[in-house]
Amino acid sequence: MIRMVCSDLDGTLLRYDQKVLGERILSQIRALAAHGIRFCPASGRQYTSLKKLFAPVAEHCVFLCENGGVLYENDRVLAKTPMPRALAEEIAWDFWNNSDGKGEVMLSGENTSYLMERGLGMTDRIRFIGNHYCSIQDPAQIPEDIVKVSVYLEDGVDAYVDRFVPRWRQANAAVAGPKWIDTTFANKGIGVRAMCRELGIGLEEVMAFGDNYNDISMLDAVGMPCLMQTAAQELLERYPNHTPCPEDTIQTLLDSLKD
Repeated sequence: MIRMVCSDLDGTLLRYDQKVLGERILSQIRALAAHGIRFCPASGRQYTSLKKLFAPVAEHCVFLCENGGVLYENDRVLAKTPMPRALAEEIAWDFWNNSDGKGEVMLSGENTSYLMERGLGMTDRIRFIGNHYCSIQDPAQIPEDIVKVSVYLEDGVDAYVDRFVPRWRQANAAVAGPKWIDTTFANKGIGVRAMCRELGIGLEEVMAFGDNYNDISMLDAVGMPCLMQTAAQELLERYPNHTPCPEDTIQTLLDSLKD
């Protein structure tokens, strides 16, 4: 019995150029709720962005934000996993100083994105997804816990994966999109486990969708993982269940509940 459906956003429920959810998934979230099934957006985005995106159905959702760094329900923080402050600042400066002038840095608080900018496009992307943000020159300026440090790479991540991911494995460094590498002391797996504890749901009762390496921990944790058909071949070989879009698989679940 499925009691919660989790889904990554960018590259899974949304194309990277898409800003609004389709009516099909919104209707499905309402239908899931009618069967007592919670929907959980599981994203590197912050709560402000996710709440705007899911506004028509937010009452039926719980939110796994910042790749598991902060969990929300009804505007209330359920759980938070801060990074050690000194480590977060060290990673931020490493991203800034060692990305060949082609990287910008985002540090995430509970519900604010703090941006170290070079004019390469990160701020446009953050505006596009609707984050609450401010610009800084030094991570020491941030007045709250840091839950995630990310680098936005203007020319894409390929040339930087080997440079940054092994170096910051202790902070769960992972490719999070075509232009993003994220670090956090949480991950989506930690987040979904915490969410299940808070809601009294078994991990075996969770269906989850993802498309990228930062989704692995979540997909490995749940009873019914499903991967987008557009994912890397290595990931497609790791998970047997593939889908062209989450809505198709969710509809199969909803149809089974009619029997």
